[in-house]
Amino acid sequence: METVDFTRLGGGACAEISDCIAKIDSLQVRAMVRTIAGARRIALYGVGREGLMMKALAMRLYHLGLDAHVVGDMSTPALGSGDLLLVSAGPGMFSTVAALVGVAKEAGAASACFTAQPDAQVPMMCDNVMVLPAQTMANDTGADTSILPMGSLYEGVQFVAFEILVLMLADHLDVSASAMRARHTNLE
Repeated sequence: METVDFTRLGGGACAEISDCIAKIDSLQVRAMVRTIAGARRIALYGVGREGLMMKALAMRLYHLGLDAHVVGDMSTPALGSGDLLLVSAGPGMFSTVAALVGVAKEAGAASACFTAQPDAQVPMMCDNVMVLPAQTMANDTGADTSILPMGSLYEGVQFVAFEILVLMLADHLDVSASAMRARHTNLE
């Protein structure tokens, strides 16, 4: 059996994530911070592993004191004017994401998208787009691909980028680490 060098692969994966983070447009980041901070209510959605990262972001937005919900949870309120649907569409198109953006727009809510493919259908439908320039399943074949499989690089970039967004939002909203900690569940 071939031995895989865990440390080498891990370092390579971390370097790839770091390279992607360095390429994120700071103007898009600032716009996303303002968009999230200005929303009355926020509903978040993504599919598959992207959806797991969106749930992680929803949790942190809640810790910041924002009215954040995950689409599909029974307690997610209806969206309307002043609200935000925040979605992920790494490859640029998922039919469920496109449908939800359409519903939110019809209800008068704003929409914002994280994606690696800004010229694709879902990002083009949204009011605000933040490009996470990483491999997704839309471009995971060929000679110049990530160490990580399929869309894992995008999902890793999501996690790091979202945590940085949370730090920027905490600063923007003047929310302390102790205030965030006080909102953490005690039911674990």
